[in-house]
Amino acid sequence: MRTIALQLYTVRQALAQDAAGTLRRVHEAGYRSVETAPLPPGLTAREFGGMLRDHGLAVTAVHEELPLGDSQARVLDAAAALGATRLIWHGWPRDPECGSLEGYRRLADRYADAARVAQDHGLQFGLHTHWWECEPIEGEYPYQLLHRVLPAEICFELDVYWARTAGLDPVRAIQDLGARVALLHLKDGPAVHGQPMTALGDGVVDLSSVLRAAPATADLVVELDECATDPLEAARRSLQFLEQSRLCDEGR
Repeated sequence: MRTIALQLYTVRQALAQDAAGTLRRVHEAGYRSVETAPLPPGLTAREFGGMLRDHGLAVTAVHEELPLGDSQARVLDAAAALGATRLIWHGWPRDPECGSLEGYRRLADRYADAARVAQDHGLQFGLHTHWWECEPIEGEYPYQLLHRVLPAEICFELDVYWARTAGLDPVRAIQDLGARVALLHLKDGPAVHGQPMTALGDGVVDLSSVLRAAPATADLVVELDECATDPLEAARRSLQFLEQSRLCDEGR
């Protein structure tokens, strides 16, 4: 059954003020799964994982650093403490290597190393995309190059809003990546850099086409990076939009 999760970056400010109360409100908004971002200040992964479980929230994935070098032990320990089975490289900020296809090939080697470490610890490793993977370089989209050269076990979390912002139809990217799309980041709004996002269904992203094109196994993750209204209310309305669209399962 397809999961609908909330990326907790959406409510990062509220979490920083009152983590337990915010998680209670996330549950009350209808979500039963979340994707974690940086932890609220002052909380360990173990403490935050306990809070999530106390509020009936499962972790569909963690956004983290690559599990390599000095970060390896911390990232793996955090994923275990949060109860995650997927480790997603958040990909922020834009790496200087993203300026050329040769740079992407070097990044692909690092991603392959990260995937091997994750797999050794029972985790599926994936990449979250932004707009720069969806802007052509030398006549090729970087996400296409990564799809071609990365080991098959690495999945993609395609951000449909950033694809649309880059001028690419997200449906094309979904079709290109096929079954490797394990998660979709669903956002809506004007698809203009620097302008706030909206609840799903209130912007320019053709979400109906996106949901029809998505693999049946792809989990859905709602996120609002910036929002001019109350972000949790927009997240609640987004979940309502998905449930009423009849294009996704009722699993949350």
